[in-house]
Amino acid sequence: MLKSHLIIAIRNLWKHKGFSAINIIGLALGMACSLLILLWVQSERQVDGFHENNSRLYGVYMRYQLEGKVEANYSTPGLLPEELKKTMPEVELAAGFGWARSCSFSVGDKMLKEIGNAAGPDFFSMFSYPLLEGNAAEALRSPESIAISRKMAIAFFGSPAQAIGKTIRYENNEHFTVTAVFEDLPANTSEKFDFLLNWEFMKKESEWLTDWGSNGPKTYLLLRAGTDAAQLEKKLLHLMDIYNRANKQFHYELGLQRFDRQYLHGHFENGYLSGGRIEYVQLFSLVAVFILLIACINFMNLTTARSVNRLKEIGVRKAMGAIRWELIRQFVGEAMVVAILSAILAMLLVSVTLPAFNILTDKQIILPYGKPLFWLMLALLTLFSGMLSGSYPALFLSSFSPIHVLKGPAKTGSGSLWFRKGLVVFQFVLSIILIISTILISRQIQYVQHTYLGFDRENLVYLPLEGDLVARQEVLRQAALRSPGISAVTKMMGTPTSLNARTSGVEWEGRNPAAVNYFTHSLVGYDFINTMHLQLLQGRDFSRDFPTDSSAYILNEAAVKVMGLSDPIGKYISFWTKRGPVIGVLRNFHFQSLHSAIEPLILRLEPSAGNSFLTSYQGTTFVIRTQAGKTRQALASLEKLCRELNPKFPFSYKFADEEYTRLYKSEEVIGRLSVIFAVLAIFISCLGLLGLSIFTAEQKAREISIRKIMGASATSLFRLLSSDFLWLVAIAFLIAAPLAWWAMHTWLQQFAYKTPISWWVFALSGILAVLIALGTVSVQAIKAVNMNLIKSLNNK
Repeated sequence: MLKSHLIIAIRNLWKHKGFSAINIIGLALGMACSLLILLWVQSERQVDGFHENNSRLYGVYMRYQLEGKVEANYSTPGLLPEELKKTMPEVELAAGFGWARSCSFSVGDKMLKEIGNAAGPDFFSMFSYPLLEGNAAEALRSPESIAISRKMAIAFFGSPAQAIGKTIRYENNEHFTVTAVFEDLPANTSEKFDFLLNWEFMKKESEWLTDWGSNGPKTYLLLRAGTDAAQLEKKLLHLMDIYNRANKQFHYELGLQRFDRQYLHGHFENGYLSGGRIEYVQLFSLVAVFILLIACINFMNLTTARSVNRLKEIGVRKAMGAIRWELIRQFVGEAMVVAILSAILAMLLVSVTLPAFNILTDKQIILPYGKPLFWLMLALLTLFSGMLSGSYPALFLSSFSPIHVLKGPAKTGSGSLWFRKGLVVFQFVLSIILIISTILISRQIQYVQHTYLGFDRENLVYLPLEGDLVARQEVLRQAALRSPGISAVTKMMGTPTSLNARTSGVEWEGRNPAAVNYFTHSLVGYDFINTMHLQLLQGRDFSRDFPTDSSAYILNEAAVKVMGLSDPIGKYISFWTKRGPVIGVLRNFHFQSLHSAIEPLILRLEPSAGNSFLTSYQGTTFVIRTQAGKTRQALASLEKLCRELNPKFPFSYKFADEEYTRLYKSEEVIGRLSVIFAVLAIFISCLGLLGLSIFTAEQKAREISIRKIMGASATSLFRLLSSDFLWLVAIAFLIAAPLAWWAMHTWLQQFAYKTPISWWVFALSGILAVLIALGTVSVQAIKAVNMNLIKSLNNK
């Protein structure tokens, strides 16, 4: 019986090669898209999930009140890890961790820049980063110790074994001993580093880490087996009140979150965890299901469209004694054959497109051929697709009465017709939602990438101040200004789009002592406003003509508003007890991503040379404005200068516009994926519409022939065949538009600055859907209008 069903299925597929190809290709595309998305979703969910102690690994976050709002983040005091280990018996191990930064290392004449962090001595005992050489408990125990990756060990010493005990020079200043070599980090880790420095060294280098009032690094904990994390979180909630007695106006609360959940659940709302990248995972999981449903619906419609040609076969088989269950089994079996062929083609498509997909999503996904779970997932996907796509045609075709079929052409009921139309409406609802969403996501990405930030980021280059450039920065500045292609030079702490140092240590006349106000702050050099092309609303920039500017301040509009200063120029404020006048007010400019509103900002002038925080701070940047069209010439001049003044460090730089674009890398990936999947969903939906148009044309073949004999024009016949489909698309649009508006309105809430949801986006999407549907139906409508009249009338 199974053999005969298989022979019949293959015979029917071969007999109708065109329809079989459409069925297989449509279903294969849907399965390939779903499989790619599922692999991406699986990759996202596996991030940080490889640590053996995952169930006991936790990160600490802090909740605090800011200007009437409750906020939270993972920045904690540098003293917190050791204190929790001492005072909380539930904590077995604890480690501070921060900050990812690019540093120069040298061994002999070889110098490389690597990105790494500092971590507490318990770090390798807590996390399952494999050590190739060294001991986990001792790897970061000494302030002079450093742990490096396999890649770094090979680059400097030839092998991990040869690296142990060797000395490596850091920033051409400090010397560290390699005490451990760890395996290069896997792709599914959220923390990226090629070296780890000792935590005590970091506290020595950054003394503010020893202050309970300063936050910055992350705190990770390994809880003892059997510890109730919820009960421990209650104990930690008000712990900071003990260590923050000097500032009664501040109130911090501590919270706990499992480490392997931080990557996907890292967004805070009103001080509490609320979503994150998990929203994209859930969104594309839904898209995978929708695309597969669209593909299965196509199979239903296309199979039903060809059902008329098989009614006599069904009638004869029923007359010969075949029961309905046998027919259902046969048609579902045929669908399973198509699903299996589609799965094979889908695997080929995924194999071919996976490298490009990895580049697009910045992943390293591979097809896990050796894992039984993958084959089980593929088998379930194939079974689901075959059963779903074959269920309705099987029930539909097996329902006909043999008497009615053998007596003449069978009439399908109105219920089945409305069901098929409903499926097409459902397809286009999903497609129109994807069209609208894609347009709005693309507009938001374009908005954040091209909106005016309040300064000109074109022709702006960042040069890290490191090595001998620290002591010779003035020589570099003057030489750079004399070089061709360079118009202005300044420097600052950090970069213009990553200012995140915040403080509440600001006083001014009339300040409400009960209020808690935070200000972002940065140290800058002379000519900062001119170099950045910022807009000065009042006052002036820092100037060498005014020696007292070393204690002066420049505010942005947001800071002036918070302080309530009606005429700020000349007013005195105190920053960390250092009192000075306000000499300038800047128009608000964006110094963080557009996810955040512009915060109050205070700019201070760097201290005098020889006692400069900017001179020693690792994140100091020279900001260089190049002349339009002369950037290459300017970079050549800078490289020559840096090689002369700083020969032991490699020349490195960054473009401001590229650094800004990196802030929205996730959104850009989501936007590209949306475009791709929207196009594929529309294409697959068009196959379904083509199936219904073929079915309708076959049903109305005699009617069309009679109308043509009676003198009906080609235009009227075309309108007869296409009007019903356009109504289906119109109904789909009315359903899809409010759903798409709600989805996009929700997504845009994560941005403080966003593109409006304009009416024309919906109008354009509706017009596109109509044109796509009209173009699809036109193919079959034109064919039906031009069909052979005699053949159509004789076809009974």
